Amino acid sequence: MPLKISDEDITRLEVDAIVNAANTELKNYARGKGGGICGAIFRAAGHDEYGGNFGEENLLRSCYINSLKLIVEHNLHSVAFPLISSGIYGYPPQAALKVAIRAIRDFLAEKDLDVTLLVRDKSLLDSAAAIV
Repeated sequence: MPLKISDEDITRLEVDAIVNAANTELKNYARGKGGGICGAIFRAAGHDEYGGNFGEENLLRSCYINSLKLIVEHNLHSVAFPLISSGIYGYPPQAALKVAIRAIRDFLAEKDLDVTLLVRDKSLLDSAAAIV
């Protein structure tokens, strides 16, 4: 089934599952953009100094693949993803979009699911067409 890329509200979609990349306890630690421990680390290190050489692309890809595997294991048929790590975690949105689309597209080559990827701004939505 197809990959749909949208800027809709993830909470209003009719899907079997919604992925939440926040944490294993499903708690709101951030309390707003830039909050919590993650926000403190970014403020101290600066966005340019934080990471980039530790296999983040492969880790991000595995987030999507492992989530999709769980969807299949639980006999679900549709899922919505936010653009994982592109918010308060600071992964560059354009790069995150490429990783997400490629990971999901690769998975969908072998499995039949409805997948919606949500992006926050129009420029990402426009550039997604060139990646797909």
